[in-house]
Amino acid sequence: MQLTQEADLSYQELTSLFKPNIMKKNKFLTILFAIAGVISLNSCDDYLDVESLSNTAEKQQFDSAPDTFSALVGVYNATMGDNTYGQRMNLILTQSGDDLRTSGDYNANDRRGISCFGAIPTNTELLRPFLDTYAGIERANLVIKNIPLSPVMQTGSAADKTLMNRYLGEALTLRANFYYDLIKNWGDVPFQDVPSADLPDLYLAKTDRDVIYDKILEDLLRAETLVPWRSEGGTTAQRISKGAVKGLRARIALARAGYSLRRNPQQMMQGSNPQKYYQIAYDECKDIINSGQHQLNPSYEGLFRSLHTNSQDVTNEVIYAIGAFGGNSRTDSKIGYYNGLRHDDTDWKSSGGINAIPVYFYEFTKYDLRRDVNIAIFRVSTSKQEELQTSINWNDGKFRKSWTSITGTSQNLGIDWPMLRYSDILLMFAEADNELHGGPSADAINAVMAVRQRAYAGNLGQVGTIPTGKAAFFDYIVKERQLEFGGEGLRKYDLIRWNLLETKINETRAKLTQFMNGTGAYANVPEYIFYKKPTYVPTKTAQQNVSDIDFYTTTGVAKADVFYSPNQSVATPSGYTKVNWRLAMTQPYISGDPIKSYAYYFQPNRKELLPLALDVVNSNYNLTQDYGY
Repeated sequence: MQLTQEADLSYQELTSLFKPNIMKKNKFLTILFAIAGVISLNSCDDYLDVESLSNTAEKQQFDSAPDTFSALVGVYNATMGDNTYGQRMNLILTQSGDDLRTSGDYNANDRRGISCFGAIPTNTELLRPFLDTYAGIERANLVIKNIPLSPVMQTGSAADKTLMNRYLGEALTLRANFYYDLIKNWGDVPFQDVPSADLPDLYLAKTDRDVIYDKILEDLLRAETLVPWRSEGGTTAQRISKGAVKGLRARIALARAGYSLRRNPQQMMQGSNPQKYYQIAYDECKDIINSGQHQLNPSYEGLFRSLHTNSQDVTNEVIYAIGAFGGNSRTDSKIGYYNGLRHDDTDWKSSGGINAIPVYFYEFTKYDLRRDVNIAIFRVSTSKQEELQTSINWNDGKFRKSWTSITGTSQNLGIDWPMLRYSDILLMFAEADNELHGGPSADAINAVMAVRQRAYAGNLGQVGTIPTGKAAFFDYIVKERQLEFGGEGLRKYDLIRWNLLETKINETRAKLTQFMNGTGAYANVPEYIFYKKPTYVPTKTAQQNVSDIDFYTTTGVAKADVFYSPNQSVATPSGYTKVNWRLAMTQPYISGDPIKSYAYYFQPNRKELLPLALDVVNSNYNLTQDYGY
């Protein structure tokens, strides 16, 4: 096998790229990208096109552990870049739930069409995520097919056989997650578990999602026996460990147990035998909890800052992260540029392409440290001052270009995407426990309490009481996941599997109406706020950035209570700037305006899934559009 000079590394050098404190990100990207091209497994323009890889080349690719590893790296590569977890799969296709929405006015053919549930088959955001995910499946299928056929598995050393089995487990896991991504966005999809060249007919019809779910759950069960725990494998979060396999299996099991939009009848329906899949999720999460391999990072903000600096998370809360490397659209990410805190200054220029729904801010109490991390209520001006934004212009805040070392106009920041965190394991465990036992056990309550206590560090007396009845505990989990995972691409899919998307959209509209009118829970929310602009200091915490703002308050109102106290004066105090807070909310934002209204085009039993891209349907006569598109 011919490798470029940059990619011609020893096996030890390749594997060291995944080891903690050794991995050099820029070097990794160069090798990764070079290897992915060498093995001729690049994404193709036509759906399910056969990759041009001769039988001889295919055999040579897997005739040693190092060569097989290079093929596996090509599978990981398919998770990266603008079309998958560098932007579209995690930041665009995931909108909207009851926390965030894409900024700007509706257009059926771009990212705003997806956020408003009005995407049409020609939407430019739909094609590449679908095709690139299938390209990843093709790469994984080649690895899965050829490892058992490799001479290494027949005559190799015991150590090399162990490595090859590990690679097989990783490929099985990556393929399972590729299919999960397809199902959660498009429902039933064509399923293939062999390379395209081995298929008698490339024009595959759709396979029922439950059939696919059951297959990939079996694959993940097998992968668990092949992939080591993090401490045993000596790897970082960018590589799949046993914890990642088990966690993804739990996530997929909960999706299988939950609701999804079916083709016939075209309704939201729960998967069959849900208790079986709750048990899978329960068992997998319990194994991770008992393993001692992963814990909560004591700092919620510190966890996300570490993703910006490629710092090792000593608690291993991030169980699996999608890597981002190299400053290009194929392997890097626009996380922190496209989304996150908006910067107008030239040093940290970023766009702030995702907005927080105003009432999401008020789902948090003032004691919850997650509020100011998840929601950025200010933007950074050209003079690097914090400019308070009107309530309809707040951004998501977990990812911030100014938390990286990259300055200038660069859009690729090398920020890894946290695919799976330990807090998710705790909350999935609690949810499954509640469903299996007709109410939460003490272990389930303690799991939720651990997540809450971190959020209220320094104010543990404000954590509150966790309910013990089944229905009330489920509602508590629904709320807690909203608070914990805002901006992490989980909320819309959680609401769908609970069959709560329509309910929460309607609830959010009702809350927005109360917010606009200053009634109900928002009776004490100010119409406007007066403030003085401080200089933005990125080394300060998100909470400190907010507390640095000089808010004008009347006598007896603490600074921390400014967001929860009605106005008593309309005259702008000298030296202060006035910004509309509750007054920024108008009826067109809530409903009635086809261009500006939140989730305007949502229709139950239809818009829970996206349409297939027109080019995909046109390339396969066995594919149907379905779901009313």
